[in-house]
Amino acid sequence: MRGLEARLREYDGFDFSAFFTGVTQKDVGLVLAKDRLTVEDYLILLSPAAAGRLEEMARRAQRETRRHFGRTVQLFAPLYVSDYCVNGCVYCGFRRRAGFARRQLSLGEVAREAGIISNMGIKHILLLTGEHPEKAGVAYIADCVRVLKDYFSSVAIEVYALTGEQYEKLAAAGVDGMTMYQEVYQPEIYGRLHPAGPKRDYLFRLNAPERACRAGMRTVTVGALLGLAPWRQEAFFTGLHAAYLQEHYPAVDLQMAPPRLRPYGGSFQPLSLVSDADLVQYITAYRIFMPHSGICLSTRERGELRDHLVQLGVTKMSAGVSTAVGGYSAAPRESQFEPADGRSVEEIRLMLKANGYQPVFQDWHYLI
Repeated sequence: MRGLEARLREYDGFDFSAFFTGVTQKDVGLVLAKDRLTVEDYLILLSPAAAGRLEEMARRAQRETRRHFGRTVQLFAPLYVSDYCVNGCVYCGFRRRAGFARRQLSLGEVAREAGIISNMGIKHILLLTGEHPEKAGVAYIADCVRVLKDYFSSVAIEVYALTGEQYEKLAAAGVDGMTMYQEVYQPEIYGRLHPAGPKRDYLFRLNAPERACRAGMRTVTVGALLGLAPWRQEAFFTGLHAAYLQEHYPAVDLQMAPPRLRPYGGSFQPLSLVSDADLVQYITAYRIFMPHSGICLSTRERGELRDHLVQLGVTKMSAGVSTAVGGYSAAPRESQFEPADGRSVEEIRLMLKANGYQPVFQDWHYLI
């Protein structure tokens, strides 16, 4: 059994409900008085009892964020290059049986999309594909990356789980970061939600971020898709995952993302509701537990909430987003999900400036 798997398996059969029932306001106060938190401390901050002390948690999270990151927020944009997919994930608009015309960008179309995004001021790009090794194999992804390197100072990927050798090939092509959502950390729920396709292999996906760390990726982002399982447990396992990677790969810029399910072209409904207050509790608890880790927030969240969360721990945001293949240069067709924050890059820049934050478009370079 590998290191990360063994760490998560320590909580097989753990009675989260009983633990949370036993947490008191005094326990929460003792945790908030600590300089460094243990794993159990983090779980206490995720408890229902801690929800009554969100103001204190928010103040602590804000102090930790400013201490380690200053008042800066990095901006990026996603670029979907292919929506072909062989998986059967029941909650995804790109799943293999979804009835819409698929599309994959040519390298010329990738360059056209890149030019439009770059002209917005964005210098950090996140390349995304569905999982289809024939249509969007590693060679195709590497070719896209080489095109994107002419437009962006940083190219990251959010694609299907790859082998260590494949991550090394993409790193050699110019990829310096990767995002991998485990989607849901509880294996029995994972199996039900991923009934078909390569993504059904829970452990191969679970260990993908570590393979990317070993391959030399500078930035690695992990997270769970909130709404697929009880959020407190998923937030806890995400924290365990992040802490494991930070401990074993201290040179990697480790980040967490807490996406919530958004409407898409399908009928799947969240299995677990996650309120705005729940999301705030998760982000502030994680920030206190992992003060050095970045927190990335996408346009899945509405603008008003994103503006608020910037002040509580978020260090990276997407802006001016399209979630459809070819959506920057043409009228979008099918998208993976419907963004809740449709503001332009300029609007996000002005919002950050108005709140006293510095938008970072390129490492060590700022747009005033």
